[in-house]
Amino acid sequence: MMDKQKKTEILAPAGDMERLQSALDFGADAVYLGGQLFGMRAGAPNFDPETLCEAVRLAHSQNVKVYLTVNTLPRNSEFALLPEFIANAVRAGVDALIIADLGVFQMVRELAPDMPIHMSTQTGIVNYATANVLYQMGARRVVLARELSLEEIADIRAHTPEDLELEVFVHGAMCVSFSGRCLLSAYFTDRDANRGACAQPCRWKYYLTEEKRPHLPMEIQEESEGTYILNARDMCMIDHLDKLAQAGVTSFKIEGRAKSAYYVSVITNAYRMAMDAYLKNPENYQLPDWIHEEVFKVSHRRYCTGFFFRHPNACQYYENSGYIASCDVVGIVQKCENGRIYATQRNRFFAGDTLEILAPGQKPVVVRPEKIYNAENQEIQTVNHAMMEFSFAYDKAFPVNSILRMPVKNPVPEETEIR
Repeated sequence: MMDKQKKTEILAPAGDMERLQSALDFGADAVYLGGQLFGMRAGAPNFDPETLCEAVRLAHSQNVKVYLTVNTLPRNSEFALLPEFIANAVRAGVDALIIADLGVFQMVRELAPDMPIHMSTQTGIVNYATANVLYQMGARRVVLARELSLEEIADIRAHTPEDLELEVFVHGAMCVSFSGRCLLSAYFTDRDANRGACAQPCRWKYYLTEEKRPHLPMEIQEESEGTYILNARDMCMIDHLDKLAQAGVTSFKIEGRAKSAYYVSVITNAYRMAMDAYLKNPENYQLPDWIHEEVFKVSHRRYCTGFFFRHPNACQYYENSGYIASCDVVGIVQKCENGRIYATQRNRFFAGDTLEILAPGQKPVVVRPEKIYNAENQEIQTVNHAMMEFSFAYDKAFPVNSILRMPVKNPVPEETEIR
């Protein structure tokens, strides 16, 4: 099993160039991103042919791979657009295409026979027979369905070729439907989730109505606010990377192409550090507490461990569909020189506030700037203008794009244990 563990990958989302840079800065081995068509995150900025080329050049300059999503289920009229899309992917030099549809698969095999293919979680791969068929067809990697347990993943690994890579989602938003194949959004809003335009109706409040009493909506359970019966918690496997690696997982995928650059930075860094700690000493692995705490410092729904431990007792969250966060990002480091940190503002804070600095591959450092200066070197009491430049004295230097953040006052309480 250890031979199969040697090749591990932290795979981070990149919704645009800013989030791509965050993934690169904070330790991703690979990124996945979407073009202007055929991607399952139509609401993200995504990449046109020109910026895709730029993204690949940037990532490859740092030895990071780029996987392009082609994972919608295109209709007949859309297939005429695929040859140009595939040609642009080849021209850009992406390292693989992520595909869900067999017709798209065949077209890629014909038009770009040397392009590695990763089968998307949208394919719904839940057994080794399907994984083996896809491998025989030419797939390099399968992204396993999120409904699988650790035991089932290990069984797939034991019955598939060693060079077939196994990828699983380890962090981020989940969907109540089977591997994302959902019709609710199209039914309610005419926005097709299987073509990247999900309106997330699973997060809405629902009531029951009786045919002869449409004016009397009935609560599904006792709370007067209704219930979010379809609303899934977020997945978080930060405490269990060792178990995933031992099951034979090759690539550890973070959901979030529509999430913020701050989210990408913090979560990529946490999983990078957790994986490095595991690989350094797999026999006696123990996750440091500070890494566990990092996942709570981004905006998220309440966490669970999905189906990995067989019965997802706590996957659904019925109270609301809101987010929780214990920290706000207040600035991004631009440079450090002459005993000062220079940064640009993201949220307001005051002189004397307690902040943390998160740098790639490092434990957060607590700072409390008693004096803050604006771009004209004038002392100020608050940093309250969007994107304003500021500085403060500190005797340690940090890399460019390190993050300044501040604990949220009176955060929403939540569980500290991830089941």
